[in-house]
Amino acid sequence: MTSITPRHRNTALLVAGCFFMEMLDGTIVSTAAPQIGASLRTSPTSVGLVVTAYLLTLAVLIPLSGWLTARYGVRRIFLGAIALFTVASLGCALAGNLGELVALRVVQGVGGAMMVPVGRLVVLSRTEKQDIPRVMAYVVWPALIAPVLAPLLGGVITTYLSWHWLFLVNLPLGAAALATAWRLIEDEPLPASAPLDWAGVLLTCAGLGGLTWAGHLVSADGSGAGGASGTGGGSGSAATAAIAAAVAAASLLALAAAVRHLLRTAYPLLNLRTLKVTTFRAAVGAGSLFWVTVSAIPFLLPLLFQTVFGWSPVKSGAMVLFVFVGNIGIKPATTYLLNRFGFRPLLLTASLGLAGSAVACAFFTAGTPLPVIALVATVSGAARSLGLTCYSVITFSDVPGDLMRDANTLSATQQQTAAGLGVVAATVALRIGDSATGLLPGAAPAAVAYGTAFCLLALLVLGATAGALRLRPGAGDAVRRVPGRAPAKRPGPVSG
Repeated sequence: MTSITPRHRNTALLVAGCFFMEMLDGTIVSTAAPQIGASLRTSPTSVGLVVTAYLLTLAVLIPLSGWLTARYGVRRIFLGAIALFTVASLGCALAGNLGELVALRVVQGVGGAMMVPVGRLVVLSRTEKQDIPRVMAYVVWPALIAPVLAPLLGGVITTYLSWHWLFLVNLPLGAAALATAWRLIEDEPLPASAPLDWAGVLLTCAGLGGLTWAGHLVSADGSGAGGASGTGGGSGSAATAAIAAAVAAASLLALAAAVRHLLRTAYPLLNLRTLKVTTFRAAVGAGSLFWVTVSAIPFLLPLLFQTVFGWSPVKSGAMVLFVFVGNIGIKPATTYLLNRFGFRPLLLTASLGLAGSAVACAFFTAGTPLPVIALVATVSGAARSLGLTCYSVITFSDVPGDLMRDANTLSATQQQTAAGLGVVAATVALRIGDSATGLLPGAAPAAVAYGTAFCLLALLVLGATAGALRLRPGAGDAVRRVPGRAPAKRPGPVSG
């Protein structure tokens, strides 16, 4: 029997709604770059700052969410984050120039960085071990839906409304979330909070922020005109690539220094000792490769459909929506499948399914029947849903209660970084595909570029397959409901 109460379920759905708003705002703005640029009297490429500012703020501030929660309490931080995100969304819609819009996107990112990690901590701290699969199934669906829905929703809004509605849609969602959180989220006794790890803040934020900035320099430069696939070229492209490489190298050095510091300090900003838990380490490592691929494919498909096949944004978004069909179709069965087969077989199935569907996308042409494209997208969506649900659940399957807050913060940071790097991975794969067009002179350049990109993403997700193979057969069984076995207890109180 489940121990999930209606209040607990509603809290999980509330966090899912907040996750949806955060994920949607990270991707939907890209579809309206020309309209925003024309309205604010700037170039479409400059509008890339609007996306980068938001994602950069998320990457920098998510690691702080754990300390802020311990210091000020979950209710105060969670409600404040929702309110800030909603008000900043209104400000974005009213922005009169690019500088105002970028500044308000930073404010919006501050709210987004606090909403989901804090809300997820509230849900997990009240969940019995064997209820984690069901609860995380509620929370994880926005990560599956938002990147898929964004191209269609963005296409509809930019076709029939103004770009301001990209942000105005958050107002009713944010108001409803705030009213619900006010009723559901309770004050809890505050543990004794540790001092803030300022060195960890500076090194971690500099590393994650720099890596995000470098990645979006690459992706913004790669979305321009030129080349068979639209990946750009020329001296400007070379200069941008050089700057991005330098920033990325400096960021990796900062992250290396951060790891060294976090392992040595008494009160680290991110507790890397949580990686001693085998299943948590597997979810962070192999799960990152899966997240990157999951984020990259919905970016490449609309680009292929619109720039190569010549489809409208609405038609392109409608076909990508079949990924959502696969997400929803498999979702009711995920908890049953986990209890029946365990994590290792399902993670192998999900990663192989995602890799196979990526290879199938490599052979799409303008003449491919729409039902075939829809079927491949549906299979891809089912694999995405199954894999992300499994990784989200096994992340916390063996984490003890006194490490739950630390594991939640590190997991949220890992997921956001991996999701943000998905577009970068797609852009880099597309550039490699562009360079391979000369190897097959008889083939259409665009077909070679996109085909190569999808195959490279398939190889990337096979890295997650290797990680799943290294799991022991019974990994994560603490959260499974196996007949005849006593239920495992909840993780215990969240400590500071």
